[in-house]
Formats: sequence, C-alpha cells, structure tokens
Amino acid sequence: MESRNKRIVGLCGSLRAGSYNAMAMRLAAQSLPQGAEFEALDWRAVPPFDADVLARGMPQEVTAIRERVRQADGVVIVTPEYNYSIPGMLKNLIDWLSRGDDQPFAGKPVAILSATTGPLGGARVQYDLRKVMLFVNAMVLVKPEVFIGQAQTKFDADGRCTDEATGKFVAAQMQAFSDWIDRVARMRG
Repeated sequence: MESRNKRIVGLCGSLRAGSYNAMAMRLAAQSLPQGAEFEALDWRAVPPFDADVLARGMPQEVTAIRERVRQADGVVIVTPEYNYSIPGMLKNLIDWLSRGDDQPFAGKPVAILSATTGPLGGARVQYDLRKVMLFVNAMVLVKPEVFIGQAQTKFDADGRCTDEATGKFVAAQMQAFSDWIDRVARMRG
C-alpha cells in the first residue's frame, strides 16, 4: 500500500503582513518532518458571524475553508494574544467553522503555538484557545507547548528565525504533532 504525505493546514491568528505569527507559522511549516505538506489558509474574506446569514446558507468563503480543514490530517494554529485572549477575527473564524453537525474540527489533530513581543509568548491565548478547541472536539496536542516571547528578537527582517532555541522548540513540536496525527489515526482505527 502506497503512503501519502500528511496534509497539514495552517491558520494564522494575525492578518498583519509583517506578523511574527506568520513568521512562526512559516517556521512550523519548514520544521515539519519529511512526509508532510503544509498549506497556509487565507481566511481574510470570512464575514463576521451572523446567524441570519447562516440561516440562508453557509457563505462560500467559509465553506471553502471548512473543506480544506476537513481534508487535512491536522491543523496548526499560530496566533498572537490580543487583550489577554484570542484575536476576535480568529475566534470569528472558529465560530463559523464549528457550525453544523459536520463541523471539521471534530476529531481533528490540532497544534497550537504563539508568538508575541512580550515576555510570555502568548500563554494566555493558548489556554483560552485550548478551551475553545476542546469544546469543538478537536484533538489538541498537549505537549510540547511553544510560546515565542520577545518574538521581535527571534526573527530577522526577512522573517527567518535567528534564534536556535526557538527553532529547536518549534521543530520538536512539529515532530510531536506528526506523531500525534499518526496516533489519532490509529485510535480511530
């Protein structure tokens, strides 16, 4: 039986062009072990959640992302911390994706990492995001956790990681995530 590459999709909680979290997501993609392919999902066009809109049908922009998540073997969420919690637009995206009995996070392996310019590296956002992902029945990787604090000192102007320890932490998490995807697949039978 021929094996295929693992399909991993990424959701970045920051839409800013020079986002440290986008840089961290690229680092995560580059750090995945051999046999994995990565696609960063562009979700800028997702509208604000509105149950009246949902009653008329799922917006095409949401349907497209739901299908990418559904088809993926795993999801990497990389996010900053806004006001001690989840960025509003990222929470909005999760709210849209989680609607319906066929929501794509159920049973899906998820890895979370965060980057901030402060010293804690997004610890609070990760705890809040873990609660949300638990509610949507995602299979969140518990350890290793990756909090990239003082991110402005860990990436250069071209977005490359310049901090060896950060690179090692992210690589260890991506290896653990690849193994977690395999483990979740075995649990499903």
